[in-house]
Amino acid sequence: MTTGTATTRTATTRAAVGPLAEPALVALDIDGTIATSGTLEITEPVREAVARVRAAGHHVVLASGRSLVGILPIADQLGIQTGWVVASNGAVTARLTLGAAGGYTLEDVRTFDPEPVLQRALALVPEVNLAVEEIGWGYRVLDRFAQGTVNGQQEMVPLADLWSVPVTRAIVKGPDVVERLLEPLRSLDVTAVPTAPDWIDVTPTRLSKATSLEIIRRTLRVAEHRTIAVGDGVNDLEMMAWASRSVAMGHSPDKVKAGADEVTGTLDDDGLVPVLLSV
Repeated sequence: MTTGTATTRTATTRAAVGPLAEPALVALDIDGTIATSGTLEITEPVREAVARVRAAGHHVVLASGRSLVGILPIADQLGIQTGWVVASNGAVTARLTLGAAGGYTLEDVRTFDPEPVLQRALALVPEVNLAVEEIGWGYRVLDRFAQGTVNGQQEMVPLADLWSVPVTRAIVKGPDVVERLLEPLRSLDVTAVPTAPDWIDVTPTRLSKATSLEIIRRTLRVAEHRTIAVGDGVNDLEMMAWASRSVAMGHSPDKVKAGADEVTGTLDDDGLVPVLLSV
């Protein structure tokens, strides 16, 4: 796989393979790839292309920085009722299961003690807002986040309640926190991923979408050369390095384009569609 330089070719359309072809694992980011960030809006061409790939016998795995509660409505819109999803940048791996409570079973959950991270953040940037994830429900928050910026419900709690139990993911939000806090937080042996200049997602150490996707690949017995990943964010770089074929959306930052084998159209162009039709 070519990495380190952005390619100029774009994904091209060819007929989807038939059901007798060797199954592929197609890992798809959500925000900026399938839907506009923070929304549930999916175009009909994207829905149809996902359905066509699945009908051909391939495995479509939603792999997102969103929490599980934010992924489930997207899966529902895509008609995916069974299969695997990767949530919280790899901290939560679940299997969509008909008849299960909530429609899923948790297959792998990675947690960490958020206290050192949150204490360090407050000490260095006292004005930060903090949150920790509760799987399938939402977040416990220090102060309420703006509507639509986190998935699920929110409960305001005292500071100490944010680290009362191990968590899958913590959020650190505040002015220029990436510049001011990213390296100090990473020094605490956690995975800290910037999603905006004022936002850092923190998950357990040595964790990414790719670590969960590899577990899923082995479970499904998909060949390594039949792995495909499409995304647009910095948190997709490990997933792109893992995949045999990686595709960056056309609006991706240059760093993401440089980490991909191909560059397709933008979200507004339904750039995901030709990639899916070429699986």
